[in-house]
Amino acid sequence: MSTTRRRLITGVPSVALATMVPGLLHAQTAAPAQRRFDPQPGPWRRFELTTTVELKGAKGPARVWVPLPSVDSDYQRSLENTWSGNAALRSASDAKYGAKMLVADIAEASAATPVVVTSVFETRSRAVDWSRKAVVQEDAETLRYWTQATDLMPTDGIVRDTAREVTKGARTDVEKVRLLYDWVARTTFREPKVRGCGVGDIKAMLETRNFGGKCGDINALFVGLSRAAGVPARDVYGLRLVPSAFGYRELGGNPASLKGAQHCRAEVFLKEHGWVAMDPADVGKVMRLETPEWIKDPTHPVAAPVYKALFGGWEGNWLAYNVAHDVALPGSSGPKLGFFMYPQSEHGGSRVDCLAPDDFKYTITARELTA
Repeated sequence: MSTTRRRLITGVPSVALATMVPGLLHAQTAAPAQRRFDPQPGPWRRFELTTTVELKGAKGPARVWVPLPSVDSDYQRSLENTWSGNAALRSASDAKYGAKMLVADIAEASAATPVVVTSVFETRSRAVDWSRKAVVQEDAETLRYWTQATDLMPTDGIVRDTAREVTKGARTDVEKVRLLYDWVARTTFREPKVRGCGVGDIKAMLETRNFGGKCGDINALFVGLSRAAGVPARDVYGLRLVPSAFGYRELGGNPASLKGAQHCRAEVFLKEHGWVAMDPADVGKVMRLETPEWIKDPTHPVAAPVYKALFGGWEGNWLAYNVAHDVALPGSSGPKLGFFMYPQSEHGGSRVDCLAPDDFKYTITARELTA
């Protein structure tokens, strides 16, 4: 459905809309009960994550990169990383953002055993207390760093113009971010046909007015608009680990098989609250996929708790790998990655498509440990 079509529908009276969309009148007369989604800071949970990578049908030298947890904060603590395989194995980091990874140099791919990486870490939920305000100290250079443009996230031109239009009249950073979060949640939509997590080309999204995408697109748009509005912001790239404690099937992972569970979130820096969690992309995911009907309004009873809580919080059933954009993989002959949360490989002088299971096989599993 086009963006124009979606906007027209939001302005149609409910009775008329019901005649246009089969089954909607019944859904409205039998309104769903209000759901609960209220993650709050609490006890730490400890997990073990195992990533296993195989090169299928490859011959000759090859190289593999596997992301490692690189974020230590008040919501995540990295404890241990171990690895195995008949390759030259080493840890490395990208030069700009410090995203950690395991690098495996394989002499002969046809004889290689699987590369196995195990990480142990702790996570917990987070939520800002909007009633508590204080002047939060942060290095000025750090804040400038998180307002810079990237290759796929410019902050001038149509991005700057859109940010100014959406935040018109806002006086504080909180007001700006609130307007941007609302605009992104209402304007973008989850598009299941997009491969992986999307690419995050926000200029193209705005120029084409094609606002369908996945988390790598939608949260990148929110982050880019925030930066263009002068608010420091960053994407946080990671992986869903276990089901949501609140029953939302789209907001959790299956620990027995986490391939495809990659998900990026966002953070903004607010002067009176510090770094604050955000995730408008998951609002869109719930609206599109949580129920058989495509929910068009984030205040719908199913989506409303998520819409409220993900402005300032997120659930701790998720691992943050890194906050890196435009990643140059150490020793790679291929192009930069827009982001790094999937295992990567190269052989025969070219990058392997990490989303093509016939060429690149990996599994990711998780289990919760007792502390």
